[in-house]
Parts: sequence; C-alpha cells; structure tokens
Amino acid sequence: MHPRRSAQEVLLCDLCETVPLQSHCELCNINFCVNCVGKHLSDFSKDHRIVSYSCLGRNAAPNYPNCPKHAGKHCELHCEKCDIPVCSTCVSSGKHESHRLSEFLEKLSVKTQRQQEDLEELESRIYPRYKEMASDILTEKAELETKYGKLTTAADQQGEILHQEITAIVNQRKSVIQEMKNKHLSTLNKNADEITQKITELKQIISDLKSILESNDVSLTSAYKSRNSEFRTLPPKVQITVPSFSALKIGKDQLNEMFGSLSPLSINTEHGDTMKSAEAVSSPPVKPLLDEPRLTATIHTGYSRLYSVSCLSEDQVWTHGNNEIMNLLNLRGKLLTSIQTKSGNEPEDVAVTREGNLVYTDYRNKTINLVKNKQIRTVITLQGWTPYNICSTASDDLLVTMISDDYKQYKVVRYSGSTETQSIQFDDQGRSLYSTGDYINKYISENRNLDICVADNGASAVVVVNQSGKFRFRYTGQRFLIFMKSFDPVGITTDSQSQILTADFDNNRIHILDQDGQFLRYIHCDLFSPWGLRVDIRDNLFVAERDTAKVKKIQYLSTSC
Repeated sequence: MHPRRSAQEVLLCDLCETVPLQSHCELCNINFCVNCVGKHLSDFSKDHRIVSYSCLGRNAAPNYPNCPKHAGKHCELHCEKCDIPVCSTCVSSGKHESHRLSEFLEKLSVKTQRQQEDLEELESRIYPRYKEMASDILTEKAELETKYGKLTTAADQQGEILHQEITAIVNQRKSVIQEMKNKHLSTLNKNADEITQKITELKQIISDLKSILESNDVSLTSAYKSRNSEFRTLPPKVQITVPSFSALKIGKDQLNEMFGSLSPLSINTEHGDTMKSAEAVSSPPVKPLLDEPRLTATIHTGYSRLYSVSCLSEDQVWTHGNNEIMNLLNLRGKLLTSIQTKSGNEPEDVAVTREGNLVYTDYRNKTINLVKNKQIRTVITLQGWTPYNICSTASDDLLVTMISDDYKQYKVVRYSGSTETQSIQFDDQGRSLYSTGDYINKYISENRNLDICVADNGASAVVVVNQSGKFRFRYTGQRFLIFMKSFDPVGITTDSQSQILTADFDNNRIHILDQDGQFLRYIHCDLFSPWGLRVDIRDNLFVAERDTAKVKKIQYLSTSC
C-alpha cells in the first residue's frame, strides 16, 4: 500500500504530493488539491470531470451549473475573490490567476447551511418577535376606548364637582346679601320711627302754642316752656352704603388651571431593538464567583473625597472628587491627564463612552459635556431639569438620571448624541418609579441584557426596568446580621454575566445580584465608605471609597470556566 494512502496519514495531492487532496477527476482518476486543479484543467485535450473527493462513492452525480461565458462547460470551481462559479476555461483564461479557488459543491454546501440557519432564525426568533409586536399594538388599540373613556369620565366628574362648588358659593353669597338687606331695612325702619316720634311731638307743640296765642290767657303764657332748642338738634341720620359685588375676572388659563391639568399625548418613536444574531445570543464564558474576592490594586487619588470612577482601560481610570478637576490615573496612582470642567463647577458624575471619550454632568449649569482630545463640548443643556448621574450604553447612547427643578419628579432619559430618544419615569399604573427630593443620588448602569439599573438611594432600593422602560423588579437589600444598618445603595455597575453590583455605603460592602434581582453574595475586602463602582472589560471591579479617596481594584470572578 502506498504510504500516502495509509489510513493513519493525511491523504495528499497526487500532483504536488505536499497539500491534502480535496478534488478528484473522474476522467483521469487523479486526486489533487485546490491549488493543482487549475493546472490539471489546463489540459484541453480532455473533458475533465472534477468532483469533490468527499463525493467519491456516491451514486448521485453532482449537478454543476452551466458556465454563462463558455458554452458546454460546467462550473466545477468557485473563485473566492470574485465570488462567482467558474469553469476550466475561465481558470485557464488567466482572469482568475492567483485567485483562491474552491470546489463548487463545497461552496454550495456552505451556502446551503447558512440558508438553513437563516431560515431557522427567521422562523424561530425574528418572525415571532414581529408577531408579538403586532399583537401588542392590537392589544393597545383594544384598550384605547377604556383608557380614554376613563379620562372623559374624570373630566365629567371634575366638571360636576366644580358645578356643585360654584352653586354652593352662589347660594352662600345670596344668603349673605339677604342678611345684609334685612339689616339695612331694620336700621332704616328704626331711624324712621325715631323721626316720626319727633314729628308727632312737634305737631303737638305747634298746636299748643297756637291755642295759647289765641286765648290771651296770662296764666298759660306764663307757664309756657320753650323746647325749640331741643328740636334744633336734628335726630341722627343713618348713612348706609349698599355693598358692591366685585367679580373676579378669571381668564381661560386660570379656568384650565382650576379645572385640572391634562398631560400632553407623548408619542416617542424609539429605535427598534436590534435582535442579536444567533452567534451573539450565545452566552459568554461562565465565570463563577470566587469564594474569596481578592484586592489586586489600590490607587490613591489625592482627593479629600472621591465620588466616581470610570474605566478607560484595564489599568487606567477616570476619577472625580470634591473639586472641579477630573483625573486620569494608572494603577500606581500616577497622574496621566487632568481635565478641569468647562464651568469651573464640580462635576456630578463621569463616564467613558465606547469610543473612549469622557463625559460628565454639571449639576449647577444643567449641562452634559463631552471631552474629546482634551477639548470640552457641551452636548446637552437642560431646561426645567437637572442632570445627576450618567452611563454609556452598549449602543453608545447616554443614560442620564435627572430631577425637576421643584424636586417633585425624577426620571431617566436616553440620549442618542444630543437627541432625547426615551424617557422613563412611571410604571404601568402611572406611579413614579423613582423617589424624589433634593440631592438624592441615583447612579445608573445598563446590564448586558439591556436592562436599565438604578441605585435609588432615596428609596433604599435598586430599581430595574427593561430596555423599553417597563418595570421588572425592585431590590431592597438583605439583613442577615442584627447589627447591619439599612440598605444604603449608591454606585451601581454590571458585568459580563449580567450580574448587578451595588455599593452599600453604610454597611461597607458590595451586593451582587443576578439579572433577576436574586441576591448572590457580598464583597467585603475591607471596604470603607464605598461609593462609585465600575467593572472593566475583564470583569475587574473598581470601587471608589468616598472618605478614603482610594480606588480599589477587586477580582471577584474566576478567570477559568
């Protein structure tokens, strides 16, 4: 037996005897590699019949396509560079010289396999999602009558309430008017009675005087006492002013405000979710939690207080503390770059974009700023809202937590560039997802499954919604030991395992949750006042300790599967 044909060795080309064979000429009964196919086909004295070596022994003859350029020829090869099937004449023409050639049937098999995979993905994943979206719209349309009916009923009820209130006010005003009228009339009657009495007395006196003068009776004249001085002082005249009614002029705007407000119809067309390919959907390598997390580096930042850390690379981190300077440091604490905020204000939070640029929020002038090549550009300026914490997403969007100027509303906003594309504020029942109040930290992070995770310090909870903003769960901490304080979440981050990590400031530890909010484990590592968190691309955890102003790098996942 020929040594090259031994079952223990790779079968080599009959021509070059160096490269493994892939094809077979049925006419010449010769085996050869891809590189030698062209040489063999250059012999035009024979009508060679090339098949894949793996096809030998099969009964079905390969169905090669006809060559569109050379009549009577079949395309038995595929030019990888031109991505077209070619025949022996095409190869010998020199147009495909030095091009990589492959067996046509092998190429066809690969394409058929890909078509099968595409069909499977379309049928099992993509088409059902479209059907689900269409069903959701039908459901939403079916609920419109009920939802808008409730609004109409509420408007009618409010109108009835206002009508009742106005009627009550009118009746009360009319009652007061009648009381004042009665009092006015009573006062006038009393005054009239007094004057009438005086008039009666005057008439009597006048009559008496006339009688005395007509009688010439000396005794009557002598006994007469004059009362003129008494009546010269007229009785008091009561001055009563009829009340006036001052109608308050109420404009349409005031009436609308009194009636109650109706929020505007908000129509946000969000970017459609991009479904990951079957390859991308596959889970990342499993990295189990270490039994004992390890502190691998400590960085002294130089701040008196430290608030944020964000990873530029495995050994370079951006930090910000209690001044207007943001510093880029390596693991040894060496200062690599310093950036002062554009306004001179202390930044509220910092993050690194997928392109490696720094972004920061300015609480005082309500701006979001991008640092590129050490140049600062304000990309977003808010009105009526103040930005707090920020993170960059897998799609290079920005997620920003913000509060209204009256401290009564809190929301999460997604920006693509400087354009607002999503606002997350309420759950399905219209209740606020997040707590409110002056200066409440709400650090934010996007999980690998595209959930949006917020550490709501004011509510002592981690609040998680999905990519569309629909509420998923709320985690309120664990209290295994009696001396533990209440859950005090501050910084938050996620890793390649879709695990959520949040800093528990008062208890000096990190909580690790799975993507569904189930508690997994604590990280201690002698942490003190942990505040800001970030995980780098290799799942190293960076912890910013507020009061020590140190950044601690911690390995908490196993590097082996």
